[in-house]
Amino acid sequence: MTANTSTSPAATEQVLLEQDQNGIAQLIINRPEVHNAFDDSVIEQLIGKLEAVDQDNSVRVLVLRSNGKNFSAGADLGWMKRMAQNSHQENMEDAGRLARLMEVLNNLSKPTIGLVQGAAYGGAVGLAACCDIVIATESSQFCLSEVKIGLIPAVISPYVVRAIGERQSRRYFLTAEAFSAAEAREFGLVHDIVPSADLLDDACNRFIKQLRRNSPQAMNAAKALIFAVSSKVIEQPVIEDTARRIADIRVSDEGQEGLGSFLEKRKPNWIQE
Repeated sequence: MTANTSTSPAATEQVLLEQDQNGIAQLIINRPEVHNAFDDSVIEQLIGKLEAVDQDNSVRVLVLRSNGKNFSAGADLGWMKRMAQNSHQENMEDAGRLARLMEVLNNLSKPTIGLVQGAAYGGAVGLAACCDIVIATESSQFCLSEVKIGLIPAVISPYVVRAIGERQSRRYFLTAEAFSAAEAREFGLVHDIVPSADLLDDACNRFIKQLRRNSPQAMNAAKALIFAVSSKVIEQPVIEDTARRIADIRVSDEGQEGLGSFLEKRKPNWIQE
């Protein structure tokens, strides 16, 4: 599995969406000349393609990545300059679209894998925090740099704080220090580290192989379960909700198929190889 690096017309697009015969979709930010910084146009394209993936039953796993040396420098400077000249209401609407991007990625019904090479700055840290699994290179660096230019990491903050915790957020939101891939793994933002960018695909494929053995419906329900119980007090409403969720999945088509295949010592029908 490799990113598109051809010189075909599609390669000139800012956001690419590719899918192979195994249902693995790759969403690729393709602005290497500006370190994959994103503006309002890129955000809209990402939202549209993510929503399409979410509705496509043939997609089993989504891989978020970018072309070039750096994952993403965050917000495009030209876009920020334009927004600084707009009204408060226009800024609210614009920020709402970035918030929508984070929401769609975070809540995608398919497993998501983020591949981070080089720098991930500003909003790019938010993109990583919204992925289920993140693989970075040893040289990758992360930075919540917004306060350096008088801003704050506002719409990405719910996801970043959940990923790295309040304590680390209190440091890195305020200092705008860069932190390494090893530190990001220690904080919980990154799950796996490879020595170099050319090994990202191998690591990604190992996760894909594992994910493709699992029930798509159950993985979707498992993601929803995490959101439902995270940070909740364990009391009767939560207990009853979790009981309902396991009952629902047991009687579902894939729940029945999974239990049946286990008892019959055969592969379930979602495993095709």
